[in-house]
Amino acid sequence: MLLSFTPETYTYTLLFLVLFNYYAALKLRKEEKIPATALALAAVSIGGLTVTNVVKVYIPLLFEKGVFRNWRKLGNLLLRGLISVSVFVFLFMYRLDFKFLNFLNKSGEQYEKFSNPNVTPVWDMIASWFFGGNMLFSGFVTRDYHNKKGFEYKALFMDVYTSWIPYVFVVAVLILILWSFVKNFKNKFVQILMISFLVDIVIHCILKFGLHTSYIYGGHFIFVVPLLLGWLFYGYKDSPKILSILYITVSILLFYLIVNNIFRMTEFFDFLEMYYR
Repeated sequence: MLLSFTPETYTYTLLFLVLFNYYAALKLRKEEKIPATALALAAVSIGGLTVTNVVKVYIPLLFEKGVFRNWRKLGNLLLRGLISVSVFVFLFMYRLDFKFLNFLNKSGEQYEKFSNPNVTPVWDMIASWFFGGNMLFSGFVTRDYHNKKGFEYKALFMDVYTSWIPYVFVVAVLILILWSFVKNFKNKFVQILMISFLVDIVIHCILKFGLHTSYIYGGHFIFVVPLLLGWLFYGYKDSPKILSILYITVSILLFYLIVNNIFRMTEFFDFLEMYYR
């Protein structure tokens, strides 16, 4: 809901990542290969929006049946990967007029700009913005901005959590996700989701790229949360008592999320009424 208010590519990234993961899951379930054309299309559509996400396109290939036990299958996998990477790199370079050094310089500038340490502790940025902020809205901070040409306006930013309850919410969801991963460790579909999630953890939490504004990057990874929760329920489909505990826990979390987010959205609309009516 918050993403829909931003003129960014993250909503499209969310759509394409979910579609590709679903498509890859169907192929893996049928023990079929993901063709080079599908890989190239996914690389262009997903990596073309955010270049770092192209890595996620090739994660399902690691779980194709017998790919590391048969040299022919491994060679076929590498060939399909090479074809799709070549298509992606060519289109990417064409878009840059083949000036790759300019891209590296600009990327370095962007990294310096969006990875500088913030006055907020790293753990709080991870809890309040990277993970929690894409599910449970925090409070907003209003700041005065201008466009360097004399036009002044009010800008709205998400603040860190100011109560202990949201942190409990975040910890509870993290526990459920880790529980799901441990319970379904041998499940290749769960492994794909976790590896994909780890890519974003490395980029944003370890390298700190855009960590202070990671609440707008949610389209890259937040879909993993409900999917892993679903796998947790699936893992205990034959355990009524544990299922009951899970239903109660998730219902409480969902109720709090709905109440909190409705309240925060009213604050957002109050801001619009006050400054942009």
